Amino acid sequence: MRDKKDNATFDLPGFTPAAPMEPEPKRPPPPRARRAALKQVQLELLEATDTSGLPVWQRDEALDLTGLPVWRKD
Repeated sequence: MRDKKDNATFDLPGFTPAAPMEPEPKRPPPPRARRAALKQVQLELLEATDTSGLPVWQRDEALDLTGLPVWRKD
């Protein structure tokens, strides 16, 4: 082997340049295993909802129409 920077080196016997190797043919990658899809479940809400998803308005005797508590006289 000869060092390009050092002209004093000499070729060693038995270190002849090897013939260029041919690249191995590329094999297609193995197919990926598909994950089983988890079944989605619709969760039930605690309160009844209308078609928009908002809670259904229910009249509460302890609240007035503005949502403030009703003061009762006992």
